[in-house]
Amino acid sequence: MEPRILQVRTRILKDNDKVARDLRRRFDDAGVFVVSLVSSPGAGKTTFLQKTLTLLRPSLRVAALVGDLATDNDAKRLQESGAPVRQIVTGTVCHLEAAMVERSLDGWALDELDILFIENVGNLVCPASYDLGEHLRLVLLSTTEGEDKPLKYPTIFNTADIAIITKTDMAAAAEFDRTAAVAAIQSVRPGMEVLEVSARTGAGMDAWLTYLKSRRDVIGERTGAGRIGAGQITT
Repeated sequence: MEPRILQVRTRILKDNDKVARDLRRRFDDAGVFVVSLVSSPGAGKTTFLQKTLTLLRPSLRVAALVGDLATDNDAKRLQESGAPVRQIVTGTVCHLEAAMVERSLDGWALDELDILFIENVGNLVCPASYDLGEHLRLVLLSTTEGEDKPLKYPTIFNTADIAIITKTDMAAAAEFDRTAAVAAIQSVRPGMEVLEVSARTGAGMDAWLTYLKSRRDVIGERTGAGRIGAGQITT
């Protein structure tokens, strides 16, 4: 039975990768830059994304898809930013898949967006295996969940483009060892860029938006998608 299980998993991932490639071409053709967020539950993804959407909305057309096993609570919070938001309820599935994203785009004019954010289900295991067609993947690590998360879940850090340490305003209370956390990230992914933010106080958000702009510009040049990088991100 073991080979059969492996074959089924291989087929599922192969099918997902095909849909993801099609999505990425679709995003490139529409000129929309797509960013996904992964983290464990409670790392602050929704608060960080809500702050990001709020800061970007004056100058860019932004939207978000948010995945959860149940409820639309996170989508309601993100809608407070004023950006269009859609909830993906996954039921028993502990991650988003490319086909879920594809279905959730029905009725949206992608060429009327500059940046689309995808907030994955809170999980540091399964999301690592599923390409969603994004251009940029963030992995978030909060100061309240321990410095050794990268060592326990190396795959998710190896599939992400940047690590963002969240809830820095709580670092002292949580006795967070920044040096140990950064060392753990670098031991798993040498050279990985690390940003530190507090969505509550706004600390580090300017640096995050500057990074976002630089990556968006690079992707625009690489894909040749005319509008990617055209809108201005102000910091």
